[in-house]
Amino acid sequence: MTSSQDRFSPSAPDAPVGAHGGGSAPVARGDGVPADEIEGPHGTVHSDKAGDVETADADAASVTGGTAAAPARVKAGIFTYFRTRQFWIVLVLGQILALCLVGTGTFSNLLANKGTNIPAFQTFFNYVLLNIVYTSITIYRYGFKKWANVVLKDGWKYFIFAFMDVEGNYFVVLAYGYTTIMSAQLINFWAIVVVVLISLIFLRVRYHLTQYVGILLCIGGMGVLIASDHLQGTNGGAAADPVRGDLFCLLSATFYGLSNVFEEFLISRRPMYEVVGQLAFWGMLINGVQAAIFDRASFRAAVWDGPVFGYLVGYTLILFTFYSLAPVVFRMSSAAFFNIGLLTANFWTVVVGIKVFQYAVHWMYPIAFVLIVIGLFVYFMVEGGLGEAKKPWLGENQERGVSGLGTAKRRLENPEVTV
Repeated sequence: MTSSQDRFSPSAPDAPVGAHGGGSAPVARGDGVPADEIEGPHGTVHSDKAGDVETADADAASVTGGTAAAPARVKAGIFTYFRTRQFWIVLVLGQILALCLVGTGTFSNLLANKGTNIPAFQTFFNYVLLNIVYTSITIYRYGFKKWANVVLKDGWKYFIFAFMDVEGNYFVVLAYGYTTIMSAQLINFWAIVVVVLISLIFLRVRYHLTQYVGILLCIGGMGVLIASDHLQGTNGGAAADPVRGDLFCLLSATFYGLSNVFEEFLISRRPMYEVVGQLAFWGMLINGVQAAIFDRASFRAAVWDGPVFGYLVGYTLILFTFYSLAPVVFRMSSAAFFNIGLLTANFWTVVVGIKVFQYAVHWMYPIAFVLIVIGLFVYFMVEGGLGEAKKPWLGENQERGVSGLGTAKRRLENPEVTV
């Protein structure tokens, strides 16, 4: 989902930023709805045969004489989406995720100050906790046999997804060892470019002009932050191997962008507990192997005492929260908004750092923060009542999607629900 390291703060070796990407979808019925799971207003219906599934659309059809009534929609207009509760929920959730990144970065910095630098192993606990919670829920809802069928049938897609998530975290940790902070932050913008390009090409997303303007404003705000760091001489000094470091940054940003789009796609078509559970299951295996290979020496050299264990617990719980909330943001908005919303993490890092690490605030920081926030508002300026929750790849009535928390299909079926 995000990364085992704060993507925008080199002092945070392991703050996973929900990496997620594309792939083929699960087998669906003729109308495109996944055949084995429907989350709808009448509860979750499981079926191993497509013909056995009953959906809210079918219920509506029985009432209206065989044809499901088309749900009412709020037409798009300037500031329309601002008047909905969903906009403010998405905005707040985005900032909660940014604060989660600040938290993981802060705990990573505290661990590094104690002499415990185990980037791969540090994130392993998060995958374990996610696996315990969400895989357990999946097995409870599906039964062990059906869960095993998901692993055998769709496991390769979730393996690719988890691989992108783990490697995005891994390469950003490597990058900061070779390049400067400023170079790494600039190249991290590539993740936003990857998200937009992949969404345009593969998911057929069409952005409004105001959305491009909003993205540019957010990037401009981030540029002001980087400039202020440069003026203060806090951009990391000389690079040990800038070419290698920049290549690692590009790899990391690419993995992040791909994984974000992949998650938005998967989470729109499958139950949330299945997607997060499978990410955790495969991520735990991949991350565990990498930690065993690359973190053995640092693990032996690490300091292990009460504060270190406390930092690891705090880091894991915050990261668990991040991975649990990110899917809701992907459903209610998009991978593009997810990425630009996280840009404020740099500002919140300074706010926390004033208290924890005695940072000094440059006068350009508030300007940068305001620019990013304005960009977030401009991004949604001409969205309709459903905002970006309505996914173009799911059909006009979102018939190929799952009806679950945060989806447009759920709101079309139940106009009174908020999320």
